[in-house]
Amino acid sequence: MSLEAFIRQLHADNNGSGPSGWEVDWDDAPFPYKLYRGLPTLPLSSDIPMTLEPQVTPVEPNLKTIGHFLWYVYGLTQVCYSLAVPTRMYRRFVPSGGGLYPNELYIYLRTEFDVPGLYHYDVAHHRLVLLREGEYDSYLARALGNRCDLSSCFGVVFVSAMVWKNAFKYNTFAYRLQGLDSGVLLGQLQEAAKRFGYTSRVHFRFLDRAVGHLLGLSGSEENVYSVIPLSAQRDIAWIDDAGGAQMQVTADELCGELPAIQHDYYVRSKTVKEFPKLTQMNEAAALDTLLSFRRLEPANRAESGLQTVYLPPVKRLSIDLAATSRARHSPESEFVLSRVTVHQLAALLQEATASFMYRNDLDGGEESAPLRLALYGCFYNVEGVPDGAYRYDATAHALRRELAGDHRLRLQQGMTLHNVNLFQVPICLHIAGDDDHLFPLLGYRGYRIQQMEAGMLLQRLLMAASALGMNGRPLLGFQAGSCDELYQMSMHGRTSLIQIPIGRCLPRGRLVGGLHS
Repeated sequence: MSLEAFIRQLHADNNGSGPSGWEVDWDDAPFPYKLYRGLPTLPLSSDIPMTLEPQVTPVEPNLKTIGHFLWYVYGLTQVCYSLAVPTRMYRRFVPSGGGLYPNELYIYLRTEFDVPGLYHYDVAHHRLVLLREGEYDSYLARALGNRCDLSSCFGVVFVSAMVWKNAFKYNTFAYRLQGLDSGVLLGQLQEAAKRFGYTSRVHFRFLDRAVGHLLGLSGSEENVYSVIPLSAQRDIAWIDDAGGAQMQVTADELCGELPAIQHDYYVRSKTVKEFPKLTQMNEAAALDTLLSFRRLEPANRAESGLQTVYLPPVKRLSIDLAATSRARHSPESEFVLSRVTVHQLAALLQEATASFMYRNDLDGGEESAPLRLALYGCFYNVEGVPDGAYRYDATAHALRRELAGDHRLRLQQGMTLHNVNLFQVPICLHIAGDDDHLFPLLGYRGYRIQQMEAGMLLQRLLMAASALGMNGRPLLGFQAGSCDELYQMSMHGRTSLIQIPIGRCLPRGRLVGGLHS
């Protein structure tokens, strides 16, 4: 099977159950976190602030505040005991496919810190583990294609994905989940950075082997998906293609500048299986040079005289990220149908899309909303909105109706795992993207980027829903083709990427304890 056919199959596989005959060895499951052994550590403050409003002035980036920041991004926040299934699970503020959390966080702290260098965020112990001490500004700047002035930054965060941490359950379908999970984590990171007054920029394009070499990662086991410089300066001048091609280097040249490091770590599993197709995908998506890149431009989408429902003007939501994150969870059978007002729907859609504006290395240095994704939804029992299937036009703050009527039965029949009763859900959203998965412009890396951006928008939707007293359940177990037909996406060259039912719900039958002082 070609890699392009593999991507198509990933999108068509709507249950994530793995190939025929695949059995999950739960007794040999890995930890949902990576544990380095025998390395120096820096403990982080557990005196976590319980409110997190946007800061007018940046919080001083020291070891204490960075610990708070990392905890809100990806720390262990709750221990849960389910009454239905007597198991204990450790949760974080972000959702994850199967609750497996395949990502890891690394951070480069620059010279203003006592011990500058590369660290791993040890989630289990809320501490930093020193992987490589020293100053690596020049190395990192060149690994990013000289498109970031690191002298204006206090640190750089790396989001990686470990293959085995969810492939042990989902086999090759884990590749799709790793992209989405990385995106959800990025969305939470960006929102947390705003609360601390930090500016950030997401780099999707970098020299993979050079970054992995710097962190001491094995490409067959773990791959960096994004690099995010952080600055306490409001008006940092992000650089695009500074220096031109003559200053660019290859991954081999950079790797030759530093000795290789290999550290001992523990994941609990006695047998870690290999997944050749995932290794091939990560190798095909890797970049060895950053010489040429054509900035992505939005495609022209023709309108077709659709009926329009203009949403009322609403103010941006004032979100306490701490309280909203604590309230957020992923319901299943707990949804209860209740009436939603048009003002609540307007606030949900506006907040999610407005907060999705961010800086990245695909669209330039300015903060903007990427136009590579679109938001569709089926609405039922929403006051002021006739039942039907719509596309949200963020520019006009309006709903463009694709098909009138109550489509809950069609959506329910399209579910492959009936863990959610969609008849109890007034809002069922679908994030859509280009049906070529950005392959013509970005190669195999395009699919990974598309999944990450979908995850980033997903997290904004979940946070906005939580702030409005509702919750959402991310779902991949649905028939994308049926949804594409419902919204007539083919005429726009799009396809459904993820389904999110949103509504009010009853408390879940579980015991929950917070993991903070």
